[in-house]
Amino acid sequence: MKKIILLFTIVLLLSGCSLFESSHEMERSAQELVSDGSSAFVAGEYKTALKAYTDLKDWYPFSRYAILAELKIADAHYMLEEYDEAIPAYEEFEKMHPRNEAIPYVIYRTGLCWFNQLDTVDRDNTPAKNSLAQFRRLIDQYPESEYAVKAKANIKKCTANLSGHELYVADFYYKTKHYKAALKRYEYLVENYPGSKESREALNKIPDCRALANKN
Repeated sequence: MKKIILLFTIVLLLSGCSLFESSHEMERSAQELVSDGSSAFVAGEYKTALKAYTDLKDWYPFSRYAILAELKIADAHYMLEEYDEAIPAYEEFEKMHPRNEAIPYVIYRTGLCWFNQLDTVDRDNTPAKNSLAQFRRLIDQYPESEYAVKAKANIKKCTANLSGHELYVADFYYKTKHYKAALKRYEYLVENYPGSKESREALNKIPDCRALANKN
């Protein structure tokens, strides 16, 4: 019985310490955290800003600053080039606040997270596909937004990356004598990226590729 009482006392003491530490930490008000986060963000101290905004979101979830904190958390991850964290943060913001006036900006930034990961045409083209999808969605849903104008400037690079990737894969199939697979890729390229230099190159290769495919 004495052991049980002693154990209970220890638990209470530990809980009391935890509560004291939490209350001590939360002596910083929501306004102070916003100020700290904003100052750090402007100074380029994004990790510090991320900590302040995360504390604000966790400690004061019903504060009028909570929505701002959610957005700035995503922005801080973006500025730190932590795109794997920024993308879901932006997506969660859009999901939770679909009518917020910042949504065009959020979609644009989501697209940029993918756009900034564009690689050479011989690598995975997922970033090009996803960034293009976000930019097109932004233009469709918010055509008058200033961010839609910015998105249009990036679409050309996304399209060039995708068409370059298709030509690279088609050429690979052709060189390895998989002519039917190569032919499908060349035809897909011509159909989906008309007018591009890659489609013109594919058009020149299709007759020879088709003849070789028919022999096999």
